[in-house]
Amino acid sequence: MTRRQTSGALVAEAPAGLRERKKQRTREALLHAALKLFTTQGYDRTTVDEIVEAVDVSQRTFFRYFANKEAIAFAVQDAVDARFLTELRQRPASEPPFEAMRRAVGNAWDGIAEDVEDEAMLELRIRTYRMIESTPALLAAHIRRTIGLEQQAAALIAEREGIDVEADPRPRVAVAAFSGVMRLTGQLWGRRQDAGVEALREMTERHLDHLGPALSANWRTA
Repeated sequence: MTRRQTSGALVAEAPAGLRERKKQRTREALLHAALKLFTTQGYDRTTVDEIVEAVDVSQRTFFRYFANKEAIAFAVQDAVDARFLTELRQRPASEPPFEAMRRAVGNAWDGIAEDVEDEAMLELRIRTYRMIESTPALLAAHIRRTIGLEQQAAALIAEREGIDVEADPRPRVAVAAFSGVMRLTGQLWGRRQDAGVEALREMTERHLDHLGPALSANWRTA
C-alpha cells in the first residue's frame, strides 16, 4: 500500500516537473527572440506579433509569460534587481550598509552570469542594457523602476540597521549615493561597445572606491 502510494506520488510529480521545464523553455525562447529583435531592429519597431512568430507560439502564450513588450525588455534587469535584494537581505549584519550593497550587487552579477551558460545569450543580454539606455521610452521606464528599487533597498538597509526609514534619512542617502555610482558606471560602460560583464564590474569597483574621497577629501593638491 505504501509503495503504491509512493509510486503514485512519483508518477504524479513527473508530469508536473516536465510541465515546469517546458514553461521555462518557452519563456526563455520568447525572451531570446524578443531581445534579439530589439537589439537588431530596435525596440520601437518590434511588435509582439514578430516575437511570437519567431518562437511559433500564439499571442495568448506570450501574454501568459509577459504583460507587455516593456516587461520582456526588462526581464533580465528585473532578475538582476531581484537577486540584488535577495543578496542584500543575506549579507552579514556586521557589514556596514555601503559594503553590504557593494557585495550584494557583485554577487547578483555573478549569479546571473553563472545562470547563462550560452555565451551568445550573455552577449545578447549585455546588448539589451545598452539598448535600454539609448531608447527614450525604455529609459524613462528604467528610471521609474530604479526609483522603486532604491525604495526597497533603503527599507532593507533600515531594517537590518534597526532604524526607521521614515525618521532617519541615512538609508535613503546611502542608497541614493550607491545608485548614482551604479548609474554612472552603467552609462560609461554602455559607451564601450566591446566591453563585457567583467569590464562593468571593474568600472563599478573603481568608481565606488572613489565615492568616499570624492565626498569628503580635499581635491586640491599642493
